[in-house]
Amino acid sequence: MEELTKTLKALEDKIGVDFADKNLLINAFVHRSYLNENRGFELPSNERLEYLGDACLELVVSEYLFKTYPKQPEGILTSYRGSLVNTDSLAESARIVDLGAYLLLSRGEEDGGGRDSNYLLANTFEAVIGALYLDQGYEEAKKFIHAYVTPKLVNIIENEQYKDPKSKLQELTQEVFSITPQYKVVNEEGPDHNKSFEVEVSLGSKTIGAGRGSSKQKAELDSAQNALDNWDDITDAN
Repeated sequence: MEELTKTLKALEDKIGVDFADKNLLINAFVHRSYLNENRGFELPSNERLEYLGDACLELVVSEYLFKTYPKQPEGILTSYRGSLVNTDSLAESARIVDLGAYLLLSRGEEDGGGRDSNYLLANTFEAVIGALYLDQGYEEAKKFIHAYVTPKLVNIIENEQYKDPKSKLQELTQEVFSITPQYKVVNEEGPDHNKSFEVEVSLGSKTIGAGRGSSKQKAELDSAQNALDNWDDITDAN
C-alpha cells in the first residue's frame, strides 16, 4: 500500500489535491479483475466510488448548465450534459491526467488493452470524483470537474457534437442506405446494482458498431457513436 501511495503522489500533484485518506485514492483505481488475482488485497473494487462519482458528476454538470444557459430548454441542457459525461468524453478527460497509468488490473485486462479502454477509463474517472467527494468535499470534486470536463462544452456546441448519436446515425443510414439501424445487447455482466452492457448496432446482417455502458441506453449511444466514428469505412465497404 505504501508503494501505491508513493506512485499516486504524481497524480495528487497534477490535480493539486493532497488526499487525507490515501486508501480512498488507491481504491479509485482497483478494477474488480485485479481482486480475482489478488485475493488478499485489502480494498474492494472501485465500483461503489464510481457509483457515487457518477451522481456527483451529474449534479455538478447539471448545475453548471442550468446557470450558464438560462434560456435553453431542458431538452437541450440534457443533450449538452450527455455529450459531456458520455464514455468517450470522460475517457478523454481521464487521459489528460493519465489515469490509466494507475489502474490495478488483472493480467488478462492488461493484455487486452484495459489500461486504454474508454469504458474502464470513464469508470475510473467517475471513481476518482467519488473519492474526491468523500475525502475533500463537494467543492473540491466540483473544481476537478470544472477543470477537466465542462471546458469541453464550447467545442461540443460549436461542432454540434451534443446531438444524440443514435438520431444522427439513423439520419445517415436512412439517407445513404434507406435502412434503420438495429441495436442488440450481446453481453451483460456484473451485479444487478452495477451492471455493464455490451451492445452492437447493425444494418441488416452487418454489424457497424459496438459499445459499452452502465445501462442499455448508454451502451446503445456508445455503439452509435462508434459507428459514426467509423462512418467512412462503413460507406466504403458498401
